[in-house]
Amino acid sequence: MILNDLKIFSQNIWKNNLIVNTVLEVNSNFDIIFIQEPSWSTIRFIPSFSNYEEEPLVGVANHPNWLTFTRVSDSVNDFPRVVIYINIRLSFLCFSLYKDVINHRNILLVSFFNNNDIF
Repeated sequence: MILNDLKIFSQNIWKNNLIVNTVLEVNSNFDIIFIQEPSWSTIRFIPSFSNYEEEPLVGVANHPNWLTFTRVSDSVNDFPRVVIYINIRLSFLCFSLYKDVINHRNILLVSFFNNNDIF
């Protein structure tokens, strides 16, 4: 059963992208990483239908070996304070984010399937 072997790591990174990238690179033996206080920054500018100038696309650090889970912010002052990174090797477990149950910037509710059970 996967729950016996699940390795979880949690780190407050104080809005520092260098720490996030280091944590994701160094901790590849973990299955789930919880990041507190992620750095939200402009990834790139995208075309906009409502504005003649391009709109900024704001997000957190991504890594090819990790799936990123976070809630969508409603405004600039409401960015989530928690991000979950799930190792890509666990993608077969079909993780789901439950924003309809709780939609808070400090709390993420995630489930996954294993042997027809939901955790």
